[in-house]
Amino acid sequence: MAVILVVEDDAANQELVTRFLKREGHFVRHATDGIAGISAAKEYIPDLIVMDMGLPGLDGWQAVRHIRASPRTAHIPIIALTAHALAEDIQKAIEVGCNAYETKPVAYLSLMKKIAELVSRTKTSRKP
Repeated sequence: MAVILVVEDDAANQELVTRFLKREGHFVRHATDGIAGISAAKEYIPDLIVMDMGLPGLDGWQAVRHIRASPRTAHIPIIALTAHALAEDIQKAIEVGCNAYETKPVAYLSLMKKIAELVSRTKTSRKP
């Protein structure tokens, strides 16, 4: 089980991803915009963040940069979640600091596989 922060402004998408994660036994925290996502990341230090890139106000691209810039949160794996599936979007997500990329509509098996891999790597690297 992992603590996962879902930063998503669309209620239906947030609910869908939350159900997927809870079905796998994860504990889920939520934020609905970039500023709240940054604050939640610092407060909860989740095992992983699923970040919508098209957030209102401070978007996901900017939020990821802020999370990566803080020593307290820089290590947290981030999966970009967006409706944009162009190669440039994938490259941009990696450049700003995302560890993986998932398109909407969300493919359950693909997302869960990426989460399992990233959480496993993170927990292994934290062992003394």
